[in-house]
Amino acid sequence: MSEGTLRPTDLLAQFKQIEARTRTQIRAAELLDNTVDEGDMENLLQVTGCSAELQRPSCQTDCLSERYRSITGECNNRTQDGVLPTSHIPVGSLQSMRTRGGHPGAGTQKVLSTHNNNISLDSTLSHLLVEWGQWIDHDIVQTPQSPSTAAFRTGADCTHTCSRDTPCFPIQIPQSDPRNGVQSCMPFFRSAPSCGAGVLPHRHREQLNAITSFIDASMVYGSSTSLASALRNHSSALGSMALNTRHSDQELSYMPFIRKAAHRKYSTGDSRANEHLGMIALHTLFLREHNRLVKELQLLNPHWSPDTLYQEARKIMGAIHQILTWEHYLPRVLGDSAMSLLMPPYEGYNSEVDPSIANVFATAAFRFAHVTVQPVVNRLGPGYTTDSQHPLLPLHHSLFASWRVVQEGGIDPVLRGLLMSPAKLQTPGQMMVEELTERLFQAQGGMPMDLAALNLQRGRDHGLPGYGLWRRFCGLPVPNSTAELAEILENFTLAHKFQLLYGTPHNIDVWVGAISEPALPGGRIGPLLACLLAKQFRALRDGDRFWWERERVFTSTQRRQLHGVSLSRIICDNSHITLVPLDPFSRTESPEDITVSAQFLSKVKNEALMPKWSTECSRI
Repeated sequence: MSEGTLRPTDLLAQFKQIEARTRTQIRAAELLDNTVDEGDMENLLQVTGCSAELQRPSCQTDCLSERYRSITGECNNRTQDGVLPTSHIPVGSLQSMRTRGGHPGAGTQKVLSTHNNNISLDSTLSHLLVEWGQWIDHDIVQTPQSPSTAAFRTGADCTHTCSRDTPCFPIQIPQSDPRNGVQSCMPFFRSAPSCGAGVLPHRHREQLNAITSFIDASMVYGSSTSLASALRNHSSALGSMALNTRHSDQELSYMPFIRKAAHRKYSTGDSRANEHLGMIALHTLFLREHNRLVKELQLLNPHWSPDTLYQEARKIMGAIHQILTWEHYLPRVLGDSAMSLLMPPYEGYNSEVDPSIANVFATAAFRFAHVTVQPVVNRLGPGYTTDSQHPLLPLHHSLFASWRVVQEGGIDPVLRGLLMSPAKLQTPGQMMVEELTERLFQAQGGMPMDLAALNLQRGRDHGLPGYGLWRRFCGLPVPNSTAELAEILENFTLAHKFQLLYGTPHNIDVWVGAISEPALPGGRIGPLLACLLAKQFRALRDGDRFWWERERVFTSTQRRQLHGVSLSRIICDNSHITLVPLDPFSRTESPEDITVSAQFLSKVKNEALMPKWSTECSRI
């Protein structure tokens, strides 16, 4: 950074950092993926190292493993456990996708991009809902890109070539784009392959999920035992998390800095925490919540060891995230009718359900919220007022700006802005703001990236089938003509543009088609996204042995207490903010509208919210 040579691609790689075990698996998988010899597969697996990576863990049953989920997510399912790939829906090969019409970032990008000052605001939802979607995404999926920066076959530098030799998969920049004056192609690195692909018929490339797929607050605690240990304060008798020793927020804690980082960067359970101010605020909030929980638990159970306090607080944190996601977030995204239809009541753990993350979910479906992001970051002072100490920021000025938290008022101004700002409303003519298509990861001396183009190219990298096939997968009508597409999208102009770009509705990239569908009643997504999201979240619930509602995970009394969890309560307990809306995901027009809610919350702030949590295996 001091030399002014940092490129946006460097930033993109920074927040995709992975653990040593994942790096080892990727190295083995890339060796296998680039082996021409199709001979003895068993020998190839042994030579490349993939054989060792494919070994299933040994899941021994004991009191501890029955009481708490593992940090790595392994042994959640005792009958089918192993290292699962990101996808459990078959995907096509990359080559078949290359024949599809339209260039990512070319004509398609023009359809998706909208001017920052030409957006509509959501009338009912706050920007905190948008932020929560990314927060949960970082809990369940991280698809690492190839760590290699040069083409395996030619040695070409992937940041400057237009040649598509793995792992380079650059995006052609159209002549009309200002970036074309810098270089002809936007750098893009393929996602790293999985060792599991080598034993599949025809060796179709599959991708990895580098973190646990469960909703378990892994972005707070990490997904490896080494990282989880490094994030703890082992000198504490409370089982607390390590804190920043150099800075604090008026006696409230910050996350610790990474020791060897060249610039100020927070150490957390997920490397993407430093991406922007909203993520930093939520990471800080839930770090403080863990440490608040262990203090409360120690008062109720003074005989508990630090490890027990840590595990019990982590268990509660996982339940909190499950409840807030299923009962507060998803109904607003899907709409009440679709939620009732597609997410039936919980009936218990099912070991036959695969809870791993579907490729289409990670690569396309859960990226729907990119078109609901505001182009600015509102930071507000006490009383939710704008002042010179907390100026409004263009979105790209908040990216990788962790220093702003310490130097510009802590996380409170960011949280107030998220609570008071509405989400952007997605419409056919107002999709992704210029801050994301023209200025993403903009850095000194580098060419800014384009998130719409990156999303499209990632889907092609993963070989996702087109829009029509996913409609068929969900039992929805498949458009075969412009007229049929216009009927589904309820917009002839948009359907005509797609016809010109793709030639046929069948060629439309699934992410583009899905976000273009009109929203279901009361929700913010169309029928295809509702289907894909509901399938994934239902699998995450039903295939999780530690789901909070399952008998023996918590007692009935504990479940009743947990059911009343409130994100507003968590904000009140872990910040200096005194006025918080009762419903933080709903849009609040003005500070006067939240006074009553804040008075209510202040009355219960000091009440004991937790019963004595049992640690006996027979009672859990």
